[in-house]
Amino acid sequence: MNKYMRMAIKEAEKGIKNGHGGPFGSVIVKDGVVIAKGHNQVLKNNDPTCHGEMMAIHKACKKLGTYDLSGCEIYTTGEPCPMCLAAILWANISKVYYGCNIFDTADIGFRDSVFYEFQNDEEKKKQFVVEMDRKACLKLYDKYKNIEDKKHY
Repeated sequence: MNKYMRMAIKEAEKGIKNGHGGPFGSVIVKDGVVIAKGHNQVLKNNDPTCHGEMMAIHKACKKLGTYDLSGCEIYTTGEPCPMCLAAILWANISKVYYGCNIFDTADIGFRDSVFYEFQNDEEKKKQFVVEMDRKACLKLYDKYKNIEDKKHY
């Protein structure tokens, strides 16, 4: 078994033991060095964004003092949900290794498939996500566009 996946499993077990959330643990590694570990803390924090990957990303960014985790890899016990995958991509993590897939996750009662289905249902998206006040928001964007030395992230 891969040593980093073993660490991710131990991290998930810690979360389960403490009643923090589901069986999801993650480890972020850069150049063979463990940067951060995280486990699901949705129940502990009453926050649906506290997935194992998200917690590990938060810790890694804080430790490295950057939002850019280029060159890092993440090992996680479950295939990342759409939210976590988006965060992994925003963080520029170069590779994802996962243990269980979305079907395994559904088997233990998690509803990730709802989010995948939503992404592919244009009609549902149109009813849920509605554009409004675009002109006013474009003025805000123009203000931002005119700031010198800004970072686009």
